[in-house]
Amino acid sequence: MNALQCIWLVPLWFLLALSGTSVLAQEEDEAWAPTPPRLSFVDGEVSYWRQGADAWVRARPNLALAEGDALYSGNDANFEVQFGSRSFVRADANSQLSLLEQDERRIQFKLTDGRASFDMRSIAAGDTVEVNTPNAVFVIGHPGYYRVEVADRDTRFITRRGGEATVTTADGRSLGIFPSEDIVVTAGNPVTVATYAAAEPDAWDRWNDARSDRSGESISSRYLPPDVYGAEELDHYGRWRVVPAYGSVWIPYGVSTTWAPYSTGSWVWDPYYEWTWIDDAPWGWAPFHYGRWIFIDGFWAWAPGPVVRRSVYSPALVAFMIRGHDVSASISAGLPGLWWVALSWGEPVLPWWGRAERRGHPRWAGWGGPRIVNNVVIRHTTVIKAEDIHFHNAGLPRAVLGLPADKFGRERIRPVMETRYRATEFAPLRGGLPVKPSRASLSSGAPRGVQPPREIVSRPVVSTRMPRERAQAEPWQDDQARLRSRDVTQSRYVIPPVRRVDDARSLPRPPRGAEAGPERMPPPLPPRYGEVRRPAPASPAALRSQPPARERTPRQHEVLPAPRPARPPAADGMQAPRARPESAVPRGETSRDGRARPFPGQPANQTYRGRGRDAR
Repeated sequence: MNALQCIWLVPLWFLLALSGTSVLAQEEDEAWAPTPPRLSFVDGEVSYWRQGADAWVRARPNLALAEGDALYSGNDANFEVQFGSRSFVRADANSQLSLLEQDERRIQFKLTDGRASFDMRSIAAGDTVEVNTPNAVFVIGHPGYYRVEVADRDTRFITRRGGEATVTTADGRSLGIFPSEDIVVTAGNPVTVATYAAAEPDAWDRWNDARSDRSGESISSRYLPPDVYGAEELDHYGRWRVVPAYGSVWIPYGVSTTWAPYSTGSWVWDPYYEWTWIDDAPWGWAPFHYGRWIFIDGFWAWAPGPVVRRSVYSPALVAFMIRGHDVSASISAGLPGLWWVALSWGEPVLPWWGRAERRGHPRWAGWGGPRIVNNVVIRHTTVIKAEDIHFHNAGLPRAVLGLPADKFGRERIRPVMETRYRATEFAPLRGGLPVKPSRASLSSGAPRGVQPPREIVSRPVVSTRMPRERAQAEPWQDDQARLRSRDVTQSRYVIPPVRRVDDARSLPRPPRGAEAGPERMPPPLPPRYGEVRRPAPASPAALRSQPPARERTPRQHEVLPAPRPARPPAADGMQAPRARPESAVPRGETSRDGRARPFPGQPANQTYRGRGRDAR
């Protein structure tokens, strides 16, 4: 796109965005599909298993979780899953957590062993989070902090920060849980339930608080809709700039001069979204499932576009192509048979997933900027033929990537980069891709991971409903294999006769526990502002005389997260995401042609230079 086009595009796309708001909103509503939870943080040996896979494999950040996926953390390991704009679940060492079901108003997890905390700073009215455990099911409908611990016979459930929930035991009794409570459910006939006051937060709770606090303070959230995950990673691994033709764009640090979007990662088979991109970069969530990629002044930049009312997740935002109109010939010759390129500013995606009537038809669901085809802004009534679309980024050297079809989805990619692209030699693919997945496509060559104990995997849990049956077998399964898989899954669940009640305060209260410990003392009064602004320095002698902070002693099967070196600097007690060496720090402002030059546009995050009241 030349400079002249940029000048007239700015006012035109702005006017079109205003005139087409209702149409765009209608398309967003029609295109609703669940945003999958993302595995946002991994520390130590963490493995995952997807239904139909042969083995547990090593988990990696940016994995989009599907219904039925299970995660397991080995010794001295922990992980984090984000399932809402400010909702996270974090699991400690030796814990197994599964995603059972997800729909528009409800998400269901299963914890069969270990410890997990659900930290939800916000939750929409009417939405619920269900946690299935061996002795009881917990239903959460309010913001708060909820800690769940599953041992051999006991299940503990602790509420903090105003959290409320309901508990239904395996024998069908429903009870209300109030804020700052510690509920202990013990297996037996009958199941016993006891309530205690929640103890003071320990190291695990403070670590969870620190991570959630940090995500809520992300500077990148200024440019993204609140339902787009991964803003905090963008803070650490790139720079925001303001470019007149595109608004705010994000430029990653540390990528090589030959790098292109969707060149480092894997194509993984998802039972709902089918072929899904999993990027290797620690920042590789938002830029590969939302927005568009542009190439400007020698740099690749991610453009999220104008903020929309509700974003729409895509498994990838690329255009797939075949060369020579015959993928079978390329396969037989061992040549790249499937090609893809990142969508540029305003270009439509041709979905290969979703309902049959929508596959292969140009769509802009979730895109708030101008709609552009062949460098021309179009109106909503324009009829577009997919075969007539020429994708802008395809004309850039090494932006079109290819793989032999028999390697696609089987391993981490090492793509061929096309350097002499000719539009007449390529044809865009419409609808499903000409690649049949296999069991290997569920993990795309990920190495085997730590295996959880068999008794944990098969442990039955309490649920309020039967698991949803898959409508059809996977492409490599026959109907009998699907039925066998369904029978095994159902045999793990106990469904009690539950009367669902959302208001915890309308239910009976659990009795006070008999194994009472020391009384929890009230917290100190909060400090005054002057005390915070000018803290009195403590003398070295006073510091030496202070006793060490007392922490809760973990149970035999529990391991608190060990502090490890983190980069970039993290909050006290908080782990920062690991990164590849080239992604950790900027190596200078070097464009793709290898020359040092400034980033395009102007800095986006400049602060007010005036003096504050405390700057004296």
